[in-house]
Amino acid sequence: MTSPLITTIFRKEILALSAYKVAEAKNLIKLDAMENPYTWPEDIKTEWLDLLKECPINRYPDAQAQQLVETIRHSNQIPAESGVLLGNGSDEIIQLLLMALPEHSSVLAPSPSFVMYKQVALNLGLNYQGIPLLADSFEPDLPAMLKAIEQTQPLLIFLSYPNNPTANLFSDSSINSIINAAPGLVIIDEAYAPFANASYMEKLENNANLLVMRTVSKLGLAGLRLGFIAGNQEIIEQLNKIRLPYNINSLTQVTVNFALKHQGFFNQQTQQICQDRTWVFDQLNQLLDITAYQSSANFILFKTAENRATAIFEALKEHGILIKNLSPQGQVLTDCLRVTIGKPKENKAFIEALTLILHT
Repeated sequence: MTSPLITTIFRKEILALSAYKVAEAKNLIKLDAMENPYTWPEDIKTEWLDLLKECPINRYPDAQAQQLVETIRHSNQIPAESGVLLGNGSDEIIQLLLMALPEHSSVLAPSPSFVMYKQVALNLGLNYQGIPLLADSFEPDLPAMLKAIEQTQPLLIFLSYPNNPTANLFSDSSINSIINAAPGLVIIDEAYAPFANASYMEKLENNANLLVMRTVSKLGLAGLRLGFIAGNQEIIEQLNKIRLPYNINSLTQVTVNFALKHQGFFNQQTQQICQDRTWVFDQLNQLLDITAYQSSANFILFKTAENRATAIFEALKEHGILIKNLSPQGQVLTDCLRVTIGKPKENKAFIEALTLILHT
């Protein structure tokens, strides 16, 4: 029973939520969190460590991270007219966007999508609405989306591109219709851009209400917690007013700036992951009672036989492999699991374990 002190202090929206939980992965092959499984070449590590020795950690970091912003502009081909804001991961940027909205504003996104859109919106007491994706294609239900836009007049719409957890790219026609109908901002979340070969970055110049958000996590820098958002300079200026000072620490600034200037090995790793994605997809679709869905990200969503997802998930853990059980979320994710593409040896171990489980 919740104590009177807790119910007095905290808003009802907070009391109703559950904390975001990260699964324990000790002694397991970790294929649950869409991370790049590869580390850096030794010569790159040595050069990086030499650079860190000169980092003035006794001083506050550059509050504007000017050098890093310029590197990000160049490496991500951000239009010169667009503003750029950095965050402590995409999560902080999502929080800033939602904090800036008037009280009780409406927020919209397809469902399922990245869980933090809903989590942060509800934390702040906003009116969040998830519009179910079409079950046969994982596309936005455009008539339902447009109806919800007309009825609720959302000031913020999130579109994950590719979508997490379904891994597909929404059609341009659907996205453009949503942008044109939106009374407020549309955020295209391109967290998986390195694997997608598709982007709305070049369309920022022609859409004043469009912002593109990315992260360096999936590229291979998840431990540094850096995200960024680009778009209309006036909008970025307003978001900067509520950004906490020094939100990007010196070690992150130095390291990401260095890494993005040595991006060749990241590109090689990305190509390897995409090749292995094809192999895992083909192997999954050869298995009994498994349907794998095409992916433009570094993970694959697949469907099991009815009511088998949780048992398979637990059995894989017994075999030393951790993936993500999405079936409890229901709707189009019922009976679905999600696996991150790992190193070839890890992918092979996953397929071998899953094959054994399905035949026992």
